[in-house]
Amino acid sequence: MPDVEITDSHCHLDFPELAGELDDVLARARAAGVTRMVTICTKLHNEPAVRALSEAHAPVFYAAGTHPMSVADEPMATFEDLVALADHPKCVGIGETGLDYHYTSESACAQQQSLRTHIAAARETGLPLIIHARDADDDMARILAEEHARGTYSCVMHCFSSGAGLAQVAVDLGFYLSMSGIAAFPRSSDLREIFAAAPVERILLETDAPYLAPPPYRGKRNEPAFTVHTGQVGAEVFGMDWPAFAAQTQENFARLFSKVPAFEAAT
Repeated sequence: MPDVEITDSHCHLDFPELAGELDDVLARARAAGVTRMVTICTKLHNEPAVRALSEAHAPVFYAAGTHPMSVADEPMATFEDLVALADHPKCVGIGETGLDYHYTSESACAQQQSLRTHIAAARETGLPLIIHARDADDDMARILAEEHARGTYSCVMHCFSSGAGLAQVAVDLGFYLSMSGIAAFPRSSDLREIFAAAPVERILLETDAPYLAPPPYRGKRNEPAFTVHTGQVGAEVFGMDWPAFAAQTQENFARLFSKVPAFEAAT
């Protein structure tokens, strides 16, 4: 095991691109120093399978919600549904939820309703909200702020690739920004500047595997082991050496996803 340990805070281990060789994927993650993964259930009818995956593998935790691109095709998640899921000891987040106007703008109203329901569940359970945002910065900033004024909750802007304005709103609300492989792409200098302006205490790492592999694997299937490559770019962004930056992201993850270290300490 490498001396540097990190967490892939957002991946999709149940997706067919990874599920068929999951044991090997987890072994490669372990060899790369990725000691924990949060796998995300994007459709609630898949939650039993994702839950079982987390139960079968000690390093794997999970979160559950309805992805905004699926809102129009799935039954609307209820507050009660989401709160009940949070009882499981390895369910550590609510979502991913959010707004995606790039591909599914026709369901914007339903997406906003779903987002507010997920926020209410995050507020009730104390679990962090996991946000997907694409081409919806204004509505996203408005809803996050409106709901935060009604009652505080914690949140991570997963795979953050939106504008500086939304990043500032998120930081001002006490939320976290997660770096994916996009932040490591050569042409993502503007995005790296947005991250560099944020407090390093609010930064997480993720793959969003099987998507968005960082260089040198760009264009190939992503997997949790590749978190290291994004993390090393993140260290450069913040002017830190790699072990120090990795340790900081571990501290950040444990602070936001507090149910994870509590579970680990009890087992």
